[in-house]
Amino acid sequence: MIYQGAQDWRSARQKRVLLFGMSGLGKTYLANMLRASGGWFHYSVDYRIGTRYMGEHIADNFKREAMKNPFLRELLLTDSVYIASNITFDNLAPLSTYLGKPGDPAKGGLPFDEYMARQALHREAEVAAMLDTTRFIDRAHDIYGYDNFVCDTSGSICEVVDPEDPADPVLTELSAHHLMIWIEGSEAHTEELIRRFVKAPKPMYYQPAFLEAAWDDYLASHDVRPDKVDPDDFIRATYARALAHRQPRYAAMARNWGVKVCADEVARVRTPEDFTELVARALEAQ
Repeated sequence: MIYQGAQDWRSARQKRVLLFGMSGLGKTYLANMLRASGGWFHYSVDYRIGTRYMGEHIADNFKREAMKNPFLRELLLTDSVYIASNITFDNLAPLSTYLGKPGDPAKGGLPFDEYMARQALHREAEVAAMLDTTRFIDRAHDIYGYDNFVCDTSGSICEVVDPEDPADPVLTELSAHHLMIWIEGSEAHTEELIRRFVKAPKPMYYQPAFLEAAWDDYLASHDVRPDKVDPDDFIRATYARALAHRQPRYAAMARNWGVKVCADEVARVRTPEDFTELVARALEAQ
């Protein structure tokens, strides 16, 4: 790790951290709080994915839908309108919309092969966006004068790395430049995340083998054709399974590459000083 204990962290002139864990446990809350303090540069992996690496795919998807409307089609063909994604740190809906959900097209579903192709694009984009962090640390310092840097990762980071491989290229690069911090949730947090997801399901990235197994199991258990699957029902059924799949992978990342903090503790953080002490305690526990 780049900090040799709590005192080294407290006294460091440059504090560089990478937050990982399930969406909804506090990664973006902490990153926004640190950025708002004026002393931290906030790098959002999801924002980088949606702008630098998948922005064109997202915009093209909008245009395909617009071309189905005769009025908009004419305007597009004459370059009379401009269609673009308005993705922000706090609104990643354009990226989620592009990833989509597999199933019945009448309910907004995608053919499974197209869905998997978009998942593959996201994987490539996520790896590239994470590897960009090193360059952004330098940019944040050289251009804007920030010494402190927080990387707010996607919830699917554990799906695109091998935390048990000491030579994993992505984790090797990330851990060389950041203190990697897992925000660990409790069983109560997991239940709340599932409750929120059931109420408002949203697309997310999964490992291909996991997703194919979940798809096959769903088709068999519901005795339904692929083009008749309810897209929302499928991703609801898959979400709890995904949480169980990801938990040991996050734990291995913390054990082999970083430290962990509890989501309840994160919720009590109000200032950069609180955050410094939270991380110091995690380093002491390590």
